[in-house]
Amino acid sequence: MQTADLALDVRDVTRVAEAPEVWETVVRKLRAGAMPPPPRPRPDAATYERFVNWLEDELDRAAAVDLNPGRTEAFHRLNRTEYHNAVRDLLDLEVDVTELLPADGGSYGFDNIAGVLAISPTLLERYLGAARKISRIAVGRPAPSAITETFRVANDLSQDDWVAGMPFGTRGGATFQYNFPQDGEYVVTVSLARNAGGRLAIFNVPHTLEVSLDNEVIQSYTVGESPPVDTPRASDAYRDWQARQRTVDSNWEFRLPVRAGPRDIQVTFARRTWAYPEAVREPYLRPYTGTDTRHQPYLGQITVTGPYDTNDASSVGSTPSRRRIFVCEPSETDSVPEQTACAREILSPLARRAYRRPVTSSDLDVLLGFFEDGRAGEGFDAGIEFALRWMLASPEFVLRVERDPDGLAAGANYEITDFELASRLSFFLWSSLPDDELIDLATMGRLSDPDVLERQTRRMLDDDRASALVTNFASQWLYLRNVPAVYPDADLFPHVGEALRQAMRRETELFVESIFRGDQSVLDLLTADYTFVNERLARHYDIPHVYGSHFRRVSLDRLPHDARRGLLGHASILAVTAYPNRTSPVLRGKWVLENLLGTPPASPPPDVPSLEETTDNGEILSVREATERHRANPVCASCHRLMDPPGFALEQFDAVGRFRTHTAANTPIDATGELPDGTQFDGASGLRDALVSNPGRFVGTLTEKLMTYALGRGLEHYDAPTVRGILRDTAAENYRFSSIILGIVKSPPFRMRRTES
Repeated sequence: MQTADLALDVRDVTRVAEAPEVWETVVRKLRAGAMPPPPRPRPDAATYERFVNWLEDELDRAAAVDLNPGRTEAFHRLNRTEYHNAVRDLLDLEVDVTELLPADGGSYGFDNIAGVLAISPTLLERYLGAARKISRIAVGRPAPSAITETFRVANDLSQDDWVAGMPFGTRGGATFQYNFPQDGEYVVTVSLARNAGGRLAIFNVPHTLEVSLDNEVIQSYTVGESPPVDTPRASDAYRDWQARQRTVDSNWEFRLPVRAGPRDIQVTFARRTWAYPEAVREPYLRPYTGTDTRHQPYLGQITVTGPYDTNDASSVGSTPSRRRIFVCEPSETDSVPEQTACAREILSPLARRAYRRPVTSSDLDVLLGFFEDGRAGEGFDAGIEFALRWMLASPEFVLRVERDPDGLAAGANYEITDFELASRLSFFLWSSLPDDELIDLATMGRLSDPDVLERQTRRMLDDDRASALVTNFASQWLYLRNVPAVYPDADLFPHVGEALRQAMRRETELFVESIFRGDQSVLDLLTADYTFVNERLARHYDIPHVYGSHFRRVSLDRLPHDARRGLLGHASILAVTAYPNRTSPVLRGKWVLENLLGTPPASPPPDVPSLEETTDNGEILSVREATERHRANPVCASCHRLMDPPGFALEQFDAVGRFRTHTAANTPIDATGELPDGTQFDGASGLRDALVSNPGRFVGTLTEKLMTYALGRGLEHYDAPTVRGILRDTAAENYRFSSIILGIVKSPPFRMRRTES
C-alpha cells in the first residue's frame, strides 16, 4: 500500500526499529483514523487499537535502547519579545522594541525557533541602535536633541463608552505609558481623528476634553460650539464658524513640567448623557471619511516632545531603571580609581544577569574599557551608558549559546550545563532571563538535581512572568496575534471595531491564563463552562447583565445553548479563521486539525480552483454546498475529507463569532460531520465531545506544541516516544497543566543534547 510518499508494502512490521521515522508516521495516521483510507476495509475497533498500541510500544522500546535527545542550534538569537522582556527584567525598564527591531520570522508555528532566527549585518545594526537608545533611557542622559514620540488611536476604536482605567463619568479616549527620560519640560500635542483630507467633522455642541497625568487633570479643552443663531448657512459668518470647527484642535499644545520616570498619560472626554449609543451609530465605527457626520469627537493621536529646559545633572531624576543600575554613585571629588571601583560594582551584577552566568575578569575588562571611554569624555553616567550599550548588543546577551563539550565523539549524547538549563527554563516559562535564584543554583551545580528542578519549575509557574506562556506561547498557538488584523466587511459587520477586537483577544488570554494559573486539566480548555467578558463582548455573545468595560468571569449557563463552551466558542479564534465577508469551513477545519489534533493537512496542489458561489443555473450556494462541490474534485478530496467536517461543526458561528441557527439567506445551518475515525458529531458542542472522548489526541498535540516552543526547534520522529511518555504520566493526574510542563522540563530532549554528526 502506498499513500503520498509513504510506501508500506516494502516494510517489515516485525522490524520496526530499523525505520522508526516511517512507523512514527504510520502511528500518527492511525491515531488520526486516516488509515486505511476509504474504501479499503478497516479492522474492528478493538483490533485497530491493539495494533496501534503494539506499534507504539515497539517504537518506545527501540527509542529507549538508542536514545536521541535531538540537537538544538548552537546559537539561538533572542527574538523581539524575549529581548523586550530581558531588558525589562535586567534594567526595570519598559521599552517598545517594536519601533527598534524588526518582526521575527516564524517556523513550526512559533517565532522562537532557533533555525530561522538568523543574524545579518543589517539586523546587528538594529540591535546596536536599540542598545544605544535603551542604555540612554535607562541611565537618563539627555539626547542630543528633543525626541518626539507619537501615540495613535485606532480609527475604528469605539470611543462612546467608558474605558477601563479612566475616571468615571468619562467616555472614550486612550491611556498611554511614556517613560520620561529626564526631569524637564515636555510639549504635549493632542489631535482629534480626521479624514484622509485632514478635515474634522463638525460638532454642533461643545464637548470637554481632559488631559491627565497619572490620573490628575492637567489640561482641558472645549471641542465644538453651537452654530450661530439665525445665521443663514450661505453667509460668511456661518462659513467662518464651519472653518473654526474644522481646525478646532490646531492649537492644542502645552508645555508640561515632568519628573523623570514612567508616567501614564490619559486623554478622555466628559460624558454627555444625550450621546448616541453605539448600536445606533453603526456607520461611524468606520474611519471618518468626510461624508458621514459623527455626533461626537474622537481622539486621533497624542505627541510628546522633549525634554526642554533641562540642566544636565540636576535634570536626572530617580527612575526605576536608575535605582536598579546605580547601586553606588561617586561624588564629583572621587578619584578615577574610586569611580572605576563603583563602575565595577554596578556592572558586575548586571553582566551576570545579562550573560546568564558568572562574570569573568575578561568580561569586566571589556565593559570597564567602554566605561572609561565614556567617563573620560562626558562623565561617570556617560561611562555607565557606554558600558550598558555594549552589554545590550553583546553576543553574550543577544544570543543563547550551547556549546558541545570537548572530546565527545560525533553523534554522542550529553547533559547540558546547569547554566544552559537555567536559560532553557527561563526562556520557556518566562520568555526572559534567568533570575538570581536560578543562576545561584546553576553556579552551585544544583539546578540539574530533579527535585530542585521541579521546585524551581513550580516557583516559576507561580511567578507573574509566567504570563508569557499566555501572551507569547498561547497567543501564537491559538492565532491570537492575528486578531488585530481582523477587519470584517464593514457593510456586513459594521459593529466590529477596535474595542471588540481587543475584547476578543483579551477573553481568550484571560481564559487560558485561568486554566494555566489554576493548574487545571488542560481538557478544560475545551470544556469549561465559563469565560471572561466585558460589556462589549457580552453584547456580542448575547450574555445578559454584564456592564462596564472591565472583564469578569461569567458562567455560560446564561446562554440558551452550550456551543460557546471552551476555545471552540471564542470569537477570537472564529474570527481569525474566517474571511472578511463569510465563514470558511476549510480555514476553521484546518485550524482544528493543526492546533487541536496535531494532524495538519498537506499543502494544496497548485492552481486549486476557488469555491463556486453559484450553480450553473445561477442559484446561490451555501458555504457548505460550495465546499462539498469543491470536495467532489478528486484532486481536492483527500485533504478536504479531513478538514471540512470540523469546519462544518463551527458553521454555528458567523464570520465574527456570533452564534446563529440560520445563514444570512435564512436557510438552517447544517453543522453535522464525521471525523476520519468514524466519530459523528453535530455542532460545536458535538465536536467538543468528540475531541474529549479521545483526550490523548488533544493533550498530545498541546504537549508537542509546548515542547516545540520550549526547545526552539521542530519535533522529529525520535521525539515522539518522549511525548507519549509525558502523555501516559500526565493521564494519572487528569492532564493537569503543571504535570505537562514538568514532563517536558524533566525530559531528555530538554535536559540533553546530541553532538553534531
